[in-house]
Amino acid sequence: MSKIAPSVIQDLIARTDLVHLIQSRIPLKREGSSYKTCCPFHQEKTPSFFVHPQKQIYHCFGCGVKGNAISFLMAFERKTFLEAVDILAG
Repeated sequence: MSKIAPSVIQDLIARTDLVHLIQSRIPLKREGSSYKTCCPFHQEKTPSFFVHPQKQIYHCFGCGVKGNAISFLMAFERKTFLEAVDILAG
């Protein structure tokens, strides 16, 4: 198995529209420069899951989950690291 260079991973994350990626799976509502919704990783009634497009990260203030496009695909779709990278590269 070949190793993927960190610079390739960073470039892939930087080129990914995180809002589009997440919004294609769950509805998001714009709030200022960020987007919010109820967290897909735990049950809640009040939205605490925020997507920050400028930083290319997401964070839930309810359960503490956070990450980038790759970690979102790994958690939400239960993909391996390489599967998530392949999805984003496609």
